[in-house]
Amino acid sequence: MFWSEISPDFSTMPAFTHITQNGVVHSEKVHPTYEQMGSEREMTDDIFDETYHEKEAVLCFTLGGLGVTAGAHRLWSHRSYKATLPLRIFLAIINSMAFQNDIYEWARDHRVHHKFSETDADPHNAKRGFFFAHIGWLLVRKHPDVIEKGQKLDLSDLKADQVVMFQRRHYKTSVVLICFVLPSFVPWYCWGETFLISFLLCILRYTSTLNASWLVNSVAHMYGNRPYDRHINPRENHFVVFGALGEGFHNYHHTFPFDYSTSEYGWRWNFTTSFIDLMCFLGLASNCKKVAKGTILARKIRTGDGSHKTG
Repeated sequence: MFWSEISPDFSTMPAFTHITQNGVVHSEKVHPTYEQMGSEREMTDDIFDETYHEKEAVLCFTLGGLGVTAGAHRLWSHRSYKATLPLRIFLAIINSMAFQNDIYEWARDHRVHHKFSETDADPHNAKRGFFFAHIGWLLVRKHPDVIEKGQKLDLSDLKADQVVMFQRRHYKTSVVLICFVLPSFVPWYCWGETFLISFLLCILRYTSTLNASWLVNSVAHMYGNRPYDRHINPRENHFVVFGALGEGFHNYHHTFPFDYSTSEYGWRWNFTTSFIDLMCFLGLASNCKKVAKGTILARKIRTGDGSHKTG
C-alpha cells in the first residue's frame, strides 16, 4: 500500500517549505555526492572508505541518532528513564544534529502518535500508505485532528524542562551550527578535506539519519511479525532495528511504550539501550523502567500472533 484514502472531509494541503527542504537534500545533494568526491580525490568502492571523514560522518550519524532515540524518544516522549542535567544538555545538543524538529515538538507529536495510533490524529498515520508514513506526512499540512489532539495533551513536564525550552527557543541556530557548520568545518580544518566534500558528506549523513528514523514510521508499521499484540499494526523489523539504533522492535514498543529499552532483549542489536545503560553506569541516568519477564510472556500468549518462541 503506497498511498491510501483519508477522511473525505479533509483536503490535503502541501507544506511547501518542507517540500523544498526535503527535495533539496534528497535529490540535488545526495545523488551526486560520491561522484563529486571521486572527481576530487581517489576513493575506494566502499562507501565507508577508511578515512577520517567517513569515520566522522558515521560518528555524527550515531550521535544524531542517539539525540532522537535516547533523547527525544525514550527520555522526553516516554519518560522511560531519568537523566541528569549534563546528560540532558548533551542529548539536546546532539538532537539538534539530527534536525528532526525540536524536542518539544517531536515529543508532542510522538505522544499523539501513540495515543491515537493509525487514526487521522496520528501525525504519520500508516493507514494512509507507505509514502505518507515515511516522508509524505512532512510534505503536507497536519490533519486538523493531529493539531486538536496535540493541543489537549498535558505537556507540562516538557515546558518545565529548561533544557527542552532553551533548545526550542534557539533551535534554528543550533541546527545550523551543530547539524551543518560544525560537521563540515571539522574535516576541512583538522585534516585538510575540501569544504565541498565535507559539506556534501554532511548532507548525506543528515539524509541517512532522517530516513533511518522514518523507517520506524513506515517499514516498522507494515512489515514484520507481531509477537506481542496481533491487533495493532506496528511490527518487529530487524532491518529497522539495525538502521535506527534499536528502534525496530516496534510491536513490543507499542505494546509496552514505557520500557526504556523498547525491547525485551536488552543490548541485542540495540545500541540506544547500551548507551543508556552506560549512562547509568556513569551515574548520569537512573530509574530505567522495564517490563517484567512474566508480564511479557503472558502478553505474548494472550495477544501475540504466535510467531515468538515462548519457551
